[in-house]
Amino acid sequence: MLARRLLRPATARQLTVPLLAQSYSSSSPAPKGTPDIDPSALTIEKTASPKPLLPAADLVFGRNFTDHMLSIEWTARDGWLPPRITPYQNLSLDPSACVFHYAFTCFEGMKAYKDPSNRIRLFRPDRNMHRLNRSSSRIALPTFSGPKFVELISKFVNLEDRFIPKQKGYSLYIRPTMIGTQNTLGVGPPGSALLYVIASPVGPYYPTGFKAISLEATESAVRAWPGGVGDRKLGANYAPCIVPQIDAAKRGYQQNLWLFGEEGYVTEVGTMNMFVAWVNEEGVKELITAPLDGTILEGVTRESILELARERLVPEGWKVSEEKYTIAQMKKAADEGRLLEAFGAGTAAVVSPVKAVTYRGEEIKIPLSPGKETGPLAEKFWNWMLAIQYGEVDHPWSQVISE
Repeated sequence: MLARRLLRPATARQLTVPLLAQSYSSSSPAPKGTPDIDPSALTIEKTASPKPLLPAADLVFGRNFTDHMLSIEWTARDGWLPPRITPYQNLSLDPSACVFHYAFTCFEGMKAYKDPSNRIRLFRPDRNMHRLNRSSSRIALPTFSGPKFVELISKFVNLEDRFIPKQKGYSLYIRPTMIGTQNTLGVGPPGSALLYVIASPVGPYYPTGFKAISLEATESAVRAWPGGVGDRKLGANYAPCIVPQIDAAKRGYQQNLWLFGEEGYVTEVGTMNMFVAWVNEEGVKELITAPLDGTILEGVTRESILELARERLVPEGWKVSEEKYTIAQMKKAADEGRLLEAFGAGTAAVVSPVKAVTYRGEEIKIPLSPGKETGPLAEKFWNWMLAIQYGEVDHPWSQVISE
């Protein structure tokens, strides 16, 4: 059975004994599946070798992991098998597993935070579940109940409580992942899958304060297009972006600004959504970002910034827009002194200020606050978001999962 061979204990040498084979003998029936995830069937096996905690200053994004992992196997025949929290371990997959050959993989990025009362909080986990289901259904992987999966993630995060730093700016990065596991070289819907969660304690994206970045507008490669899958969080969307990023870095730029079409529509910056603030040609202050037309990811941070902007900036006379805009419009606004600010938005950094964009060899300079590496809007959104995430203000987006 699939359940007897996917997970194996991680050791320094060759892995030999499948973990689940230790739990179920060949004479006992395989665990019965259910049509949807069943949190009540969760079993927990705690590690016998807890990892030492690293000093906060030594935390590097995505390099160190907690003691355990959450996993749920699925088959087309049996449905979802009982969820399990086990010691962090390697996966055992056949070389023909479809994830290796046809990129049946999608994932999410979310965080857990400690509030001033030492309670654990998740930020808008329902939106991450919505997006993960959209991603998995797009590549013929199974879907699930978002609230039930959040319940399991909450139990997993509570178990890993000691890995969540208490300092503001630090958090536990959570990576839910779904992969197709069927052993076949045939192209078709996977008959089996694995949904699992790992977590990594992380420090602030800017440990010494904001660092505004310079971008290279990229026309030689396209990140996404209407009707494609650039609006889903699929593994296949990320690897092709690395070479253009390396090329931009060789020329001194921190990230790519992805353009689309002959018109040069601005889509995303690196792996973040892009926001521009300007005085539009009607003389109105406007915060603009690309629409959800298939060329950008449906970012949870993007959605949150838009909602905060409509709540807090519109009363101050701002216009908030989800519309197409071009790099030429950005340049024209800069030339005419109307370009106010630009920043990326995503889970890791929350906001990432931009100080310049080079387009066809010409630099578009973007204003920053005097003496700072950020503009006023990016700083406002950063402060507003962190206050919610760390429970400093009461807000429905912040979900307490421990008391």
